[in-house]
Amino acid sequence: MAPAAVRPARIVITILAATLAALVGTGAWIAAEAREEQGRAGDRDAVLLAAGSHARNLVSLDYRTVDADLQRILDTSTGPARAEYVAAAAKLKSTTIKSKVVQTGVLRATGLVSLTGGKAKALAVADVEIHWDGSASPPQERYYRWAMDLDKVGGVWLVSKAVQVP
Repeated sequence: MAPAAVRPARIVITILAATLAALVGTGAWIAAEAREEQGRAGDRDAVLLAAGSHARNLVSLDYRTVDADLQRILDTSTGPARAEYVAAAAKLKSTTIKSKVVQTGVLRATGLVSLTGGKAKALAVADVEIHWDGSASPPQERYYRWAMDLDKVGGVWLVSKAVQVP
């Protein structure tokens, strides 16, 4: 009688062990998915922050701090965008100082278009008020919208292309 009673106990233990293994596996899979989603959410936030910072840098120039202002633009860009800014920096600096330009930019919005691996596309909207120190001309308001491509470089999102859109 003892051997027959042992057999159902082994079956129950085997079923319980298999069920426990399935639960542990499912829990591990759910935890991995949650970590991956947190990473994607972190990247989404980082992309929007990078696009917004770059847009704000583009519209915030002051002849008294032009070197630091231009450096901020370079610091938030990479690839073709950075090369374009480097090529234009001397002329922009000269014009900004000569005209005593003060541009005060305000970021209005950013939006994520796509995010795949280390590449992203975002939109940014900013307003700027431009005035010229010592000039009687009234300040001008301008409104900018950009479509931006961003690349993750060394764990940091940088703008590789910024195109103004109508």
